[in-house]
Order: sequence, then C-alpha cells, then structure tokens
Amino acid sequence: MSFRDYLPFFSKRSSYAQHGEDIILMSYLQSVSQGLFVDVGAHHPFRFSNTYLFYRRGWRGINIDPMPGTKKLFDRLRPGDINLEMGIAGQEDSLTYYMFDEPALNSFSKVLSQERDQQTAYKIIGEKNIPVRRLEQVLEAHLPAGKTIDFLTVDVEGLDTEVLESNNWERFRPTMIVAEDLDLDYNNLKSSAVCALLFAHDYKLVGKTLTSLIFKCGR
Repeated sequence: MSFRDYLPFFSKRSSYAQHGEDIILMSYLQSVSQGLFVDVGAHHPFRFSNTYLFYRRGWRGINIDPMPGTKKLFDRLRPGDINLEMGIAGQEDSLTYYMFDEPALNSFSKVLSQERDQQTAYKIIGEKNIPVRRLEQVLEAHLPAGKTIDFLTVDVEGLDTEVLESNNWERFRPTMIVAEDLDLDYNNLKSSAVCALLFAHDYKLVGKTLTSLIFKCGR
C-alpha cells in the first residue's frame, strides 16, 4: 500500500496523533497562527504524528528521526519543514539503532528493544549504527533565526529523558512539551525522571494521554 492509499482516510481526521496529543496541544495553542514545532522521533509525516495537524494549518518545523529513508519521505510529503535523518542523545556519538517490523517501536534503547523482541509479537528486523547529536546542537544549527519554539514533542522509545537533558534550557524554551513516559506512576509524579527534569526547568504538567505527558512553560 502506498502513501496515497492512506490519504483519503487521514484527510478526514481531526487528529493524527496516536492518542490525541495534537488536539490537546491545539487547545493551548489555537491562538498561534503559523507557529513552529520541533519533533524528535518524528516517525512518519502523518502516521502517529503530533505535528501533522499543525502542518496542515500552516505551521512549520523541524522533524528529526534516525530511521533510514525518513528524510526522503518527509521531504516528499512535508517539503515546508526542515527534515533531518539523525538521532538525538546526550552526546555526539554513534549508537546502535534497533529496527522493528513495526517502525514506531524503533529505538536506541537496547534494554527496551530486547524486552519487546522477547515479550511481544513485534520483532527486531535489523540494527544499524546511526550518528547522534545533542538537541541543543541541532537547534543551534537549524532553528530559523529569530524564531521561538511553540512546542517540542519527544517520542524516542525509552530515551526521552536523555533527549530532554541534551537541550540548552536557557536558550531554547518551548512553550509546550510532549514527552513519552512509559513507566509513569500518576500517583507519584516525583518518580518520573521526565517530570523531575521539566519541573526543575519551570514547566507544569497540564495533560496526559496513554503514554505521553504534556507540559506548559511556567514562565
């Protein structure tokens, strides 16, 4: 099935995110016209996308994903964005990228990938060394001059905290942040490394979906 076969279905949808994260974001950002997003772990131009609804409404941004072939697909379907085929991590390096028969599960996390391969129906079908950089380095190089980030979304299957830690929070402060936390205890938010990090940078938790946390800058 080609991407064109998906379009009639997706064109009728009000949400393109996996669990409605884009609708929650839109409720906070509806007054912003032609804003800017950064999507780390972008996965696909519209499947499970937290940003495609905004793209269709005139927003533009930076999509980052390490899956081979991602840039070519994004350049074809979202030519208005800056599309980067690379990984984000705590330091500039090269890491092993585990690829599944369900690409949404691809990850740099060896532990999480092996657990999924052994305990679920999804299987690792390949591994590849992929260059990674810190988020602050990528934003310094590619964020358009004079622009601020209206929202940052991070979904990298197990290494979300490491990605967030690689940002320079004094220079780059998104208004909203979506970050995955697969092990969240909602009754004990202090146990969440994602919450602890973002609370320390003056963000407030304002929403939650099945696997994502949504924060708003408190400044």
